[in-house]
Amino acid sequence: MDNSLAVVYLSVLVVILTIASVSVFRQIFKTRKIESSFGRLRKKLEKEKGTTQEYYELASIYSEKKLYSQAITLFQKALKTAQEEGEENIAPIYNGLGYIYFIQEQYDLAIRQYKEALKFKPDYVTGLNNLGHAYEKKKLTTQALQSYEEALKLAPNNAIAKRRAESLRRLVSA
Repeated sequence: MDNSLAVVYLSVLVVILTIASVSVFRQIFKTRKIESSFGRLRKKLEKEKGTTQEYYELASIYSEKKLYSQAITLFQKALKTAQEEGEENIAPIYNGLGYIYFIQEQYDLAIRQYKEALKFKPDYVTGLNNLGHAYEKKKLTTQALQSYEEALKLAPNNAIAKRRAESLRRLVSA
């Protein structure tokens, strides 16, 4: 009996250690990939003009690293390059810029950027969710609820919009 209990404990320990090891290695590989892209893009963009996608990627990396002023500059360069290239899919760039302003609690600027994203892509569910969240932070409950409901029209299974809309409906009706 004692021997089988020890085997069970050791088995559980091995499983836990295996899961932990896999998680650590996955994070290491993800970090290495991001750092590799970061280095490559930074070097390239220091030497020459980049594409919209390159500026966007580097801005996103700066955003993940919480280097917001650099991210804003790169998102703005991505927008400028997109206009020069005639790029049509610029809603994610405006959304990324809005996110940076949102994180810095500059909600009016964030709202402006999310609205710009929605001008270019009115069915942009992520932009609608983000706009609703920014409205919530500004205590603009009615506008937030409208944004979430619009997101639900486009994506009825959107868990974020469902949860937030239900919460806001309770607030509005109370």
